[in-house]
Amino acid sequence: MTRLSGIRPPRPLIAAAVVSVCLALIPLAYLIVRVVSAGPEKILSSLLRARTWETTVTSLALMLVVVIGCLVIAIPAAALVTRSNLPGRRMWLTVLALPLAIPSYVAAYAWIAEFPAMTGFWAAALILIAVSYPYVLLPVAAALRTADPAIEEVARSLGRSPFAAFRSTTLPQALPAAAAGSLLVALYVLSDFGAVSLFRVDAFTRVIYASYRASFDRTSAAVLASILVLLALILVFAERKFRGKSLQYRTSSGTQRFASLVHLTRRTRILGLVFVTSIVIIAIGVPVVSLVLRLSEGSRRTLDVFELLGATINSAGAAAAGAVIAVALALPIGLLTARFRSAWSTGTESAAFAGHALPGVVIGLSLVFLTINTVPFLYQTLFTLAFAYAVLFLPKSIGATRTSIAAVPPVLEQTARTLGRNPFSAWTQTTLRIAWPGIAAGGLLVLLTAMKELPATLMLRPTGFDTLATELWSRTEIAAYGAGAPYALALIALAAIPAFALSMFISRERRQVGTDQDDRTDSSVLDTVGA
Repeated sequence: MTRLSGIRPPRPLIAAAVVSVCLALIPLAYLIVRVVSAGPEKILSSLLRARTWETTVTSLALMLVVVIGCLVIAIPAAALVTRSNLPGRRMWLTVLALPLAIPSYVAAYAWIAEFPAMTGFWAAALILIAVSYPYVLLPVAAALRTADPAIEEVARSLGRSPFAAFRSTTLPQALPAAAAGSLLVALYVLSDFGAVSLFRVDAFTRVIYASYRASFDRTSAAVLASILVLLALILVFAERKFRGKSLQYRTSSGTQRFASLVHLTRRTRILGLVFVTSIVIIAIGVPVVSLVLRLSEGSRRTLDVFELLGATINSAGAAAAGAVIAVALALPIGLLTARFRSAWSTGTESAAFAGHALPGVVIGLSLVFLTINTVPFLYQTLFTLAFAYAVLFLPKSIGATRTSIAAVPPVLEQTARTLGRNPFSAWTQTTLRIAWPGIAAGGLLVLLTAMKELPATLMLRPTGFDTLATELWSRTEIAAYGAGAPYALALIALAAIPAFALSMFISRERRQVGTDQDDRTDSSVLDTVGA
């Protein structure tokens, strides 16, 4: 990554980055103001309630079980599809990543439709593991692919078996990626609303939403939201500390060399195929088959095609507006951190990443409080909903923007300046022209994720403004599974469009940038995983 050290960034860029950060911090700042204004007595009363502690224990236990489950599934699967001669290993890697396109509430809806008795903690844990293990699988697979094979070869030359050499040398090189993926899983579980609500698990998001809807207990909702944000920030801090202590470096120089594949025995190959097939059946097969069956069975309520089309247009329109706002906010922050190395620019980016630790239900609650009490004319408007999407998923756009701008040599811009171009013109005609696929990819990440967002949409959408997510949710709440199937399938199909476009952008950017990924591999993979 190329940065300019010791050069002061232009004042307009600093001002734009500060404005973006301030806008991104509005929900968190207002939540803090809301809690503090409630007074010590109400805060203490809410904290000392038995339900608060039960909710905390339940949420942490669910998070721990899901993280462990994802690690147990993802690390062996990543090793099989990257380091072994498993038949169709490249195809399996693609298929194993597909659960990222299935929202947790869609997977939960599909399983409940087939197995109505499913409920409770372990049912929610199973579904959350099934839809979130790719957050660990993809970064670990990338780390195993780029791990230095020389260390493993030395271990083999000293008499270690292939498995022992892999476990003691290569696997530790993937631990930082596993930790980063585990962070994403933990934050996903803490922020999940759909699965825990459908399985009736009193986790933070479900209790916060219930308290919000009970207008007499809004203070309790704000206090619980603050606890949830604090837990998320602790997780982010802990992961960064672990990553800093677990850095691994390549011992060789020159062209990157990949490790040779491990040749599996016939029995091991069969076991490996059974393992990955079982994962795909649970994570993808059951939900897809269930949705198709529900669709073929129909329902008592005739499908309103225009209602389905309207919900599809609303989903795409609101998500697109959120993506545009997110890219506009991310551009000055990404440019500042990619081009100017300083503690101030790093702190600016870290502050903008606050949305990474803010679940949708917390941002929705904060903006509800803010709009009702300060700007009531913005309450339940499309702009507020799009702004919530932008704040919630801003880190995805910042990461992609920073990575793509950093890949463009500053000398191109400097050369344009020597030819008489002003700073803005030089930047747009050199850096922006080359980096725009990556910037657009960040916008597609926001678009893809915003289409699936449920709690913030439920709390902030304008009256009568229905999306695919809210229409599916309203039918699932009354167990109208047949009526909800078209909306679930439409949501998956709609999300597949930006996912396909994103893969095209990533492939194009890789061809243009080349194979020198040493400094960008981890960040670019994690940005993509955020979809």
